[in-house]
Amino acid sequence: MAEPKARKKESRTKVDFASIGGLVLGLGGILCGMLLEKGQMHDVYQVSAGIIVFGGTIGAVMLTSPAGALLRAAKHLGLVFFDRTHSAQDTIEEIIEYATQARKQGIVSLEQQVNTVHDPFLRKALNLAVDGIEMSQIRSIMELDLSLMEQDGEAEAKVYEAAGGYSPTIGIIGAVLGLINVMKNLANIDEVGRGIAAAFVATIYGVGAANLFFLPAGSKLRSRMQDSIRIRELMLEGVLSIVEGLNPKLIRTKLDAYVQQQTAPAKKPAAAKSKAAGQPVSAEG
Repeated sequence: MAEPKARKKESRTKVDFASIGGLVLGLGGILCGMLLEKGQMHDVYQVSAGIIVFGGTIGAVMLTSPAGALLRAAKHLGLVFFDRTHSAQDTIEEIIEYATQARKQGIVSLEQQVNTVHDPFLRKALNLAVDGIEMSQIRSIMELDLSLMEQDGEAEAKVYEAAGGYSPTIGIIGAVLGLINVMKNLANIDEVGRGIAAAFVATIYGVGAANLFFLPAGSKLRSRMQDSIRIRELMLEGVLSIVEGLNPKLIRTKLDAYVQQQTAPAKKPAAAKSKAAGQPVSAEG
């Protein structure tokens, strides 16, 4: 009998055009608006302002966040622009292959295939299943892994959200420092005007970085983490179904329904449905 193919390839990486397009559109809209108002590019090009804002923001984030979270956040920055989440359908197909073999030859026959599984979560769950661990214990162990994964992902997102909170304030500090230098040249009104304009560039950098990158990046990383957890919950349900000895066709039906449930929009409350139908929700007075 043909054995399941080894799953050695990593999950496919897809470019997130929404992230790239959003960043380009946001920056482009601001710069185009500035040019339409007779502004010039060199008006917002200030190396000193960039050093103050980004240097100060990074320093504040380093002081706030644990070293592990900082390193993971820097390592996973690419996830803002690239989606490496497993496909739910590919995951289901992989689980069905293992379920079919376990159904015909016994779950112990999966021992040779387990080491070829690329995803460490699925590999660990299958190893526990092959070792004969009870379903309740497998669920408990793997749900603990999911909880730790969620905590790590949340910590990474908070690194960027912290940067988004600090950078506008650091930008104000940069503007104040620029105004201090302006006050030294009050005798030259032309220099005063140019100095004030340059001073506020730091504020632009701080507010712009927070709202165009740091805060959106934190939200995107949190979204990636939630997608990854949903896929791994699917993996866990599949492995538990294999341990339970369910028919592969039934497992497919179960996992397909699980995916549909996870992606279905939230149902409206009964009160909202009654209101939409024009029926009174409660009698008053």
